[in-house]
Amino acid sequence: MSKRSLALIAAFLATSIYGINHTVAKEIMPIYIGSSGFIMLRLLGATSIFWIISLFTPKEKIQKKDFFRIIFASILGMCINMLAFFRGLELSTPINSGVIITLSPVLVLILSYFFLKEKITIKKILGILIGFSGAVFLILNTSKTGINAPNIPLGNSFFLLNASAYAGYLIIVKPLTQKYSLFTLMKWLFLIGLILSAPLTYDQFIKVNWSELPWFAIWRMGYVVIGTTFLTYLFNIYALKTLSPTTVGSFIYLQPIITIIFALVTSNDTLDSTKLLSCLLVFIGVYLVSVKNKNN
Repeated sequence: MSKRSLALIAAFLATSIYGINHTVAKEIMPIYIGSSGFIMLRLLGATSIFWIISLFTPKEKIQKKDFFRIIFASILGMCINMLAFFRGLELSTPINSGVIITLSPVLVLILSYFFLKEKITIKKILGILIGFSGAVFLILNTSKTGINAPNIPLGNSFFLLNASAYAGYLIIVKPLTQKYSLFTLMKWLFLIGLILSAPLTYDQFIKVNWSELPWFAIWRMGYVVIGTTFLTYLFNIYALKTLSPTTVGSFIYLQPIITIIFALVTSNDTLDSTKLLSCLLVFIGVYLVSVKNKNN
């Protein structure tokens, strides 16, 4: 299997894990843990895993000139991105997050053009537009009953900040993936993110009654730490080594589809023509963005 195929699979796995996360994380916030405390749990858990694994991998030294880029990438991807998304999810709804997160691929495409000099082709623009229309069509035609959203406008603002930070993170971290191994890069990104976000997350983290958490909450926290944090970031960095930020970002359009599939498997949703049409548009859009140009 080619490196490009493996990279596409990695990007798909990352967005699949995150698509399920919208529902999994929402169900335990803020009842068992606040959004900020959840971020510290994510960062602490993933940082520990990456540093432990790095003990068994070849040592690499980070060049001094790259530390500023790593710090900036960590601020965007591990601090602002995580904090804004979980705070938004606590205040708004998974449906709204699905709408606003679809702005990320558009932002990535624009930023890639200006900062990475990535060529914007008609095919990519068409793919972005088709994928965007499919995702929005699905989300706007999804039932909005049973909402637990105390402040939707503020929550949506956090989602917008999350989408912008994630787009910037993909652009900033892309050159670093060509110079350093996965685990060297991730252990520093997460350690810096943990340190910088601690002042904002520590208070909620220590307020969690860890000894009395039900299994319902424990396995969801484990999913978010191991799946949504450790694996998704690892898979995305792996994908970025081969694919452009625009291609990796376009996989975000699959998240609403994954959410629906998860609901179908768990018997919490049904399949209809709206979902089928949306799936078709999204898959066509992602294909157009991710397919390699023959002239490349």
